[in-house]
Parts: sequence; C-alpha cells; structure tokens
Amino acid sequence: MKAIWLAAVSTVALASYAFAQPAAQPPTSNLEKLSSFQSTGTTEPKPIPQEGRRADAIRRNLEKIKLPQGFKIELYAIVPDARHMAVGPSTGVLFVGTRKNNVYVVTDRDKDRVADEVKQFAPSVEFKIPNGVCFSRDGMLYVAEQNRILQFPAAEFFYEGPDVAAFVVTKQGDLIPPTEESYNHTARVCRIGPDNKLYIALGQPFNVPPKDKMDLYKKAGIGGIIRMDQDGKNREVYATGIRNSVGMDFNPSDKTLWFTDNQVDGMGDDQPPGELNRATQMGQNFGFPYYGGGTVRTVEYKDDPVPAGVVNPQLEMTPHAADLGMAFYTGKMFPQTYQGGIFSAQHGSWNRTKPVGARVMFTPLKQDGTSAEPQVFAEGWLTDNGEYLGRPVDVATLPDGSLLVSDDTAGAVYRIFYEGR
Repeated sequence: MKAIWLAAVSTVALASYAFAQPAAQPPTSNLEKLSSFQSTGTTEPKPIPQEGRRADAIRRNLEKIKLPQGFKIELYAIVPDARHMAVGPSTGVLFVGTRKNNVYVVTDRDKDRVADEVKQFAPSVEFKIPNGVCFSRDGMLYVAEQNRILQFPAAEFFYEGPDVAAFVVTKQGDLIPPTEESYNHTARVCRIGPDNKLYIALGQPFNVPPKDKMDLYKKAGIGGIIRMDQDGKNREVYATGIRNSVGMDFNPSDKTLWFTDNQVDGMGDDQPPGELNRATQMGQNFGFPYYGGGTVRTVEYKDDPVPAGVVNPQLEMTPHAADLGMAFYTGKMFPQTYQGGIFSAQHGSWNRTKPVGARVMFTPLKQDGTSAEPQVFAEGWLTDNGEYLGRPVDVATLPDGSLLVSDDTAGAVYRIFYEGR
C-alpha cells in the first residue's frame, strides 16, 4: 500500500511542478536527487539530547517567567538556534527554522506535550539561513531561505528518514538579486494566504537604504512583502515601505494580513517605535524609509516628500524591543479574551542603553477588526541587570491550544498552557 501511495505522490508531484530532471540528464546534486525521489546516501543524524545540565538550567530560568494567573510555562524541546516555527496540520509535528544552516523537526510521540525527539530535518539538503517555515493547508512545507524557497510535500510523514521529497519553488539567487545579499536582515518569513498563495517578507539589508537602491528594491519587493503561486509562478509585490518584517499572519476573521516591522537603529533609546501593521489590500505602502518607525522621520529622507496614501501602523510598539514572530490565536484552551487576538514575540533590544523586550505580547482586537492596546503576556527573560536569559523569536499554536515560544538564545522551544478555571 505504501509503495502505491509513494508512486501516486511521485506522479502528482512531477506532473504538477515538473521539477525533476529529464531522464537523459541523471541528477547530480542532492536536491536534484530528492526531486527525482532518489536516495542521496545521507546518514541519519543523531537526535539532539533533551535532558542534562542544559535542560535543567533552562527549566530553572523558566521559574522566573511571569504569566497571567492560571497560565504555566514549561520546556517543550531543546532546539539549537530555534527561530520560526510551523506546526504540521495533520500530525502536530513541529518544524523549526534557524538563521544558520539547519531546519529541525520536533516530535512528541506520546502526546504528553513534551518533545520525545528533536533532529535535523532533510540533512541531505544544504540550507542557507532557512529561517522561514510555513505549511499550506494541505500539508506542503515551505522553507524560505535567504535567497531561495523550497517545498517539501508530505514532510510530516517523510521526516523520519534523511531523504525527503524536495522541490525548488524559487531557485537560488532568484528571490532577491544576488548583488543585494547581505549578512544583515537575512531572515525571511512565509505564510500561505487565504488566496492559497505563498507570501514572503523580504527585509532590506541597510539600516536606512541609499536612494539609488529605491527603484531596484521596489521592483524586487525588497523591503516589502511579495506573493506568488505555490509553484513559484505569478510573483508580484504585495506591499512596500517595510524595513524588516520578521513576523506576519492572516486574521482568520477578515483575511487581512498583519505583520511586525523593526524600526531604524541609531536614533536614540526612545525613538522610533516598533510597529504592528495591517494590510487590507494589495499595493499599500507602509512608509519606510521616509519614516523610521511610526511617524518619526528618518534623517536621510527627512526632506523628501512622503508618498501619498502611506498607511500608518495599527500599533506603535516599545522602541527597539525588536518585535519578531506573531500569530493569531486560533486555539480553544485559553480563556475567551485571548481567542482571536495576536500573540507576538519581542526579541529584545541591542541598540539601547537600557535593554527592553525579551517577552511575549498579546494584542486583542476590536469588533471592527483593528487592534486594541498591547499587553505583556510573558516576561522575565530579561533580568534587572540587563542580562538575557533568553530571547523569544516566534509563537505558534499546538493542536491542543497551547502556545509554543521559540528562543534562539537559549536554543529552546517553550510551551505555555492554561490550567485556570
């Protein structure tokens, strides 16, 4: 039965995406072999240890985290460099991207809400900054790298082995012009929209970009959000005027796209603010680089006229708190006041004399779909003396309604759950 299913998957994948090499040209790279459903001979990687001194130290640090009454936080998994997360829609298996060269897969086999196994996903693939991971509703996993997008059909069911079916959606060097590759603002995030298209946020590499880059960036969608069909076709720029968004999600209620944006550095401790934005239609401009955050003008563009129709942020967040991953809460475990609202991660400041952030925020929505004031939901990773015990990056909801929080500094994923009545 398994062989028949595999053959069916192979036929559909090759017919739909045509990524496999012609028979006359035998595949050479591992990615080409995976696209042709051939073995690469890669050795199965060893699982990441889940117990020991490191796990014990993280658990002790979690005792310092403050949460609303009735909530608790526990260590879910040790995941090196844990960044953005995607929960498999069929199995609840967790995929975690990094800003290095690995994607990890986290399995809770006995469903006791603690990971049983964490290991490298698709070790035969050579990733480059695979920060962004997201699932389509029918189970396709997408990995957004610095300058490439890959698709892994049925990743939830084939992650056990070192070889998994893999296809190129946007080939290396086609996501952004190779001349614009940088060590700065390289972490992409992705989401599948209500229109079934793939959305990618593309941070631009400068603190404030020079004016001679503006036309190129607008055309390529750098400093914006692009969208495309899931096979990579029909690419278009969805939104512009964004500095570096590393978190976005669609509101299930009205289908609008919300995203965080990181503000300009070097303008002082208390300006400009971070942003939580709402895109209601294609083609909107969110003000950067004319504004460095909120309505604070940048020095470099202070004398330039602001484009007409610029959309101001829904919320101005704490300056330099580094708002990253966000997600609408769709679970049922938390009290009604949290359902339908936004959880977001503040990574914590670097460009500030007194650090702020390193916490999880909650933003409720009003009846008209706009945002109310944000609230601190989980904090304590930043000590009174300015030391980071951890730095939250992203949030995701498990099928039971609990909330996962990734932390790239501690190299861990936490689980927040509600026990109150």
